[in-house]
Amino acid sequence: MRYLQAGLLLLAGAASVAAASYSTVDGLLFNIDGETKYFAGTNAYWISFLTNDTDVDNTLDTVEQAGLKILRVWGFNDVTSQPSSDTVYFQYLSSSGSTINTGANGLQRLDYVVSAAETRGIKLIINFVNNWSDYGGIPAYVTAFGGTQTTWYTNTDAQNQYRTYIEAVVSRYANSSAIFAWELANEPRCNGCDTSVITTWASDTSAYVKSLDPDHMVSLGDEGFGLSGDGSYPYQYGEGLNFSANLQIETLDFGTFHLYPSSWGTDNDWGNPWIQAHGEVCETVGKPCLLEEYGSTTDHCSVEGEWQNTSLSTTGLAADLFWQLGVTLSTGESPDDGFTIYSGSSDWTCLITDHIADID
Repeated sequence: MRYLQAGLLLLAGAASVAAASYSTVDGLLFNIDGETKYFAGTNAYWISFLTNDTDVDNTLDTVEQAGLKILRVWGFNDVTSQPSSDTVYFQYLSSSGSTINTGANGLQRLDYVVSAAETRGIKLIINFVNNWSDYGGIPAYVTAFGGTQTTWYTNTDAQNQYRTYIEAVVSRYANSSAIFAWELANEPRCNGCDTSVITTWASDTSAYVKSLDPDHMVSLGDEGFGLSGDGSYPYQYGEGLNFSANLQIETLDFGTFHLYPSSWGTDNDWGNPWIQAHGEVCETVGKPCLLEEYGSTTDHCSVEGEWQNTSLSTTGLAADLFWQLGVTLSTGESPDDGFTIYSGSSDWTCLITDHIADID
């Protein structure tokens, strides 16, 4: 028995209330705080690295007031050389001994984001590693432990440290209702690899995350490559991904995919069948799809608004998160990569205010 007999009923009731506060899958949709529906959200990778608490609060106030429910953030910041004392980093990687920074310029920054999100009812997707070199990522592990980007998935030393880091992060927030899902990686790829490499890694790693925290959802964080379609680059399997096979992993709760026609050699209209193709797979497998990143560098409203409408009307799609959130910080505007949608702009009105109204 898990509980002492004298307190069994009381504690079981409390556990039920706690479990209800966690975001879950409900058919082909998500349930957040007891409500099952389609949700909208955004990405703000940079919020975890802010050193001004007021900036974090103001950013999350903007998210909450807009009606955006899900916020995806980076839960990693890897370095391979010791930075200055005022630099925010989360993990120092070295073959002679890695360390996790739990100090004021380390995971305490993420602590504040999680706490502040919890008070506002905002749900976070927290990612463990980047495929790209931004904020360290897999390239930082390769620098520390050798090998290549493609052998990282099977590099014992790298994977051991990666799991050590996962445990450090998950253990801090396993009881938080602010966690929407843990995410294995941002845009994992294994160029030229058999798709079984990432599928096996994703299966093993997601099972490990679930062993640490069985109550929160887990996702892969991939771009959705590798599925039946028109044969263009994103539909192909050359980046080592098989969307359907990965979606069928028992310990992954939902599917993720991204949408960047301008980066993939396709046109904007191509994005609508891309969304629908993933919805079909998700409906077949019986798990929801999350359009986790999408963006255009031009004509935001007309281009991205059409994608939002397609996502909202496609069976199997449960939410969309635009890339990326734009706000004014104490230091100036938040990062602008050409895809950023700033609060208060006309693009914000059509892509956030109007979109939320369409959902509700």
